[in-house]
Amino acid sequence: MAATAKKVSICLEECKHHLTSELLPFWLSRCKDDQHGGFITHFDRDGQDSGEDEKSLIAQTRTIYAMAAAHRAGYGEGQCGRLAKEGVDFLIDKMWDRQHGGFYWTVTRAGQCAIDKKILYGLSFAMYALSEYTLATGDKRGLKYAKNVFDLVKKHCADTLHGGYWEMFERDWDLCGPGAQGGDRKTLDVHMHLMEAYTTLYECSQDPLHRRTLLETIGLLRTRMLHPEYGTGIPQFWGDWSVAPQIKFDVVWGWDRFTDEGTKSNARDTTSAGHNVEFAWLLAHATRVLDAGWTDYQEDIQRAMDHGRTNGIDPEYGGVYVEGPHAGGVYDREKEFWQQAEVMIGMLEGCLHFGIDPYWDAYESVHRFVFDKGIHHEVGEWWPLLTREGKPIWTHMSHSWKVNYHTIRCMIQCIKRLEALMNRL
Repeated sequence: MAATAKKVSICLEECKHHLTSELLPFWLSRCKDDQHGGFITHFDRDGQDSGEDEKSLIAQTRTIYAMAAAHRAGYGEGQCGRLAKEGVDFLIDKMWDRQHGGFYWTVTRAGQCAIDKKILYGLSFAMYALSEYTLATGDKRGLKYAKNVFDLVKKHCADTLHGGYWEMFERDWDLCGPGAQGGDRKTLDVHMHLMEAYTTLYECSQDPLHRRTLLETIGLLRTRMLHPEYGTGIPQFWGDWSVAPQIKFDVVWGWDRFTDEGTKSNARDTTSAGHNVEFAWLLAHATRVLDAGWTDYQEDIQRAMDHGRTNGIDPEYGGVYVEGPHAGGVYDREKEFWQQAEVMIGMLEGCLHFGIDPYWDAYESVHRFVFDKGIHHEVGEWWPLLTREGKPIWTHMSHSWKVNYHTIRCMIQCIKRLEALMNRL
């Protein structure tokens, strides 16, 4: 059904209400660690502190990003900016390795190092969050440390033989071993988040080196990491860019969606609608920051977006499936929170670039699933994993892998695009 001003207005008001009356209040009221600094990021289904003695690089930086982005967008009456500063203080004071450089992967709540590895996934979010923090607050420490991380990544992680980046390192930047240690693989996830990080770093620094590195990373994603026939993202590669079976790593993401054996079924033919659409809208955003590239990248953006739209969205219940084969279809019909968030942004991006229909129908389908079933409205955050029909499978509100970056960013970005869409109707 076609978009109308009334439909768009309803969705816009729901997003505004959720962000300002549920989602931000959830985090503003409970994430600050008054005892040790930084953020508490583990909450049960009722929003109560679940007590884990862990502060991870990924959760701390994502919360810095979420608070900084909200402050930059004008929300929180200054409280979001103050919380972002609290997070940056802890990150620099407790998680920066003063001997070898870079940020530790995890520390305890009190800030004692627990896992000292240097993991590119987390370092990419450090660059992203710290750059956003400087853009939001003007505090130059953010850009200083983002540039420090960038320099270390280029020095230690870049694969000068085949291009791209190695991802898993010991504390002293020695490459980790093969297999589950992750030292012999490259992933779409990390390289996509590097594109995201380099975009914001360049937006903040205006450094020509950061611009060139962003363009180089976009080129790698387009030529090495997308399926040559379908334009969909391939999850894992060997160092020479041949496709590797998707496996579980010891200390990073993916533990929650694998069998006990650590290898996915259909390990060489799996793509994620969430990642494909997220890649598409992040690349579109990069062209705005670069003020260049739309003509070159438009086809890749639309192919990835359309594959997610036609294969990832449930025509019966709404919402976005977990994953399926590159040629189309579905393997896993459960619904993860982050994929809903990224597809909502991406479908609105499609409305603005490629014509309102049929992207509006796709957006509205996911929006309704999220607002009717995906949000725990009494508490304020999103359920992490649901059945196809929308019943919660996992019920925690947050842990190191399920925090606020996707949800808060989704609302901020959707509000911007819904307002732009209203101006066209």
